[in-house]
Amino acid sequence: MPGRRRGGARLKADLHIHSSVSDGKPAPEEVVLEAEARGLDVIAITDHDSFEGSLRARRFARARGSELLVLVGAEVRTEQGDVLVLCGANAPERVPRRLDELIDVAHGSGCLVVAAHPFDVRRYGVGGRLYDYRWDAIEVFNAMSDPLSNERARQAAQQLGVPGLASSDAHVADAIGSAYTLVDAELSEDDVLDAIRAGRVKPVAGRPSIVALAKTVAWSVGRRLGLHDRRRLSKIEELGELM
Repeated sequence: MPGRRRGGARLKADLHIHSSVSDGKPAPEEVVLEAEARGLDVIAITDHDSFEGSLRARRFARARGSELLVLVGAEVRTEQGDVLVLCGANAPERVPRRLDELIDVAHGSGCLVVAAHPFDVRRYGVGGRLYDYRWDAIEVFNAMSDPLSNERARQAAQQLGVPGLASSDAHVADAIGSAYTLVDAELSEDDVLDAIRAGRVKPVAGRPSIVALAKTVAWSVGRRLGLHDRRRLSKIEELGELM
């Protein structure tokens, strides 16, 4: 399908969102509807160790004729830290846990590898190991991370000459699109991925509303207390060998 822009403007992309397939509240289909309502052009559902949420969202968006572009994605827990894998139409057949191997496999499948919240001490970022690997992009602003860790990520991306992305890391619908990235690309998978690789992006920082934060906290506490269903509908293990 040929690429297209919306009125010639840069595309608004939120490339780090969670759904009910892992630890998010909204179903993948709900994420699509909320992203449309919030004026996003591109999203990636990046559930923990699962591509299923993004694949479901992609099928749903296409079935309803949505103009929203849904990339295939996952947040992979590697031995070195959390990494976003962003793909066009297909997920890699094999998803290693060693970061160097994951990077090779992802690139071999035409996917991007992005360091997620690399310096957030509350979560499993790669930290100083960020400087040891080749990244397609670095998440320089995560709407759920503290200002210091975001600033360290921004400085690292600048030092390494790697494109910076901003993302919501939303776990509830109200937080989707709170931070996003402007991508100078046509509305097609290949062009969006190529634009990110080439650095034709602008991260736009933002924070969830008070309501969104309250819902996020309530959801997180409820999960920890076992008040919500913790089932995951699909695991990365179903797609291939874990190394």
